[in-house]
Amino acid sequence: MRAALAAWLVLSLLGGSGTQGMCGDPPAAQSHSIPAPQLSPEERLSPHMPQSLRCDACHAIAFQIEEQLSKAEGKVGKKVLKESDYIEVLERSCSQDWESYGVLELDGEKRLSGPGLPSQHPLSVLVSGGPWPARLSKLCHGYVGEQGEAQIYGAHRRGPAALRQLLCHGDKGPCGGQKERPDTPKALQNEL
Repeated sequence: MRAALAAWLVLSLLGGSGTQGMCGDPPAAQSHSIPAPQLSPEERLSPHMPQSLRCDACHAIAFQIEEQLSKAEGKVGKKVLKESDYIEVLERSCSQDWESYGVLELDGEKRLSGPGLPSQHPLSVLVSGGPWPARLSKLCHGYVGEQGEAQIYGAHRRGPAALRQLLCHGDKGPCGGQKERPDTPKALQNEL
């Protein structure tokens, strides 16, 4: 028994610094430093959603619209909503506070984060509030105005994938490949 105890003591001294973990001392806490995302002047000050975050923003908007329309349909027994009802739901969807969304940096890339978006790394700093809620609301209203309430509701009735396809991945959608959208400056000009 003494030989086993002596061997354990020698191994523990060789494996560590000799002072940590001895005699019941708690192991030293590891510290992590995670910086907040460094935002460019456009990302901090512009009233428009930065181009690099528009695909994430579109998916967040599609998720919120889908959630609100599904909730409204649930109240009427999953029946088709009347035009006046889905128009009201879409207005409410776009006018919500959007405070649960923000931007974080992951592997050097800024990403929008919040409900309906892929979960991000657990050790990251989320910058929320500020211009992000207003930008999301403005984009949401723009999508509804551009696509029309009836077309958005029709896509919703076909399923979440159809709504995301309509808003985000269509001909002019923000999630299309960069090769399909060589006229990026024109897209920004249309928002002015």
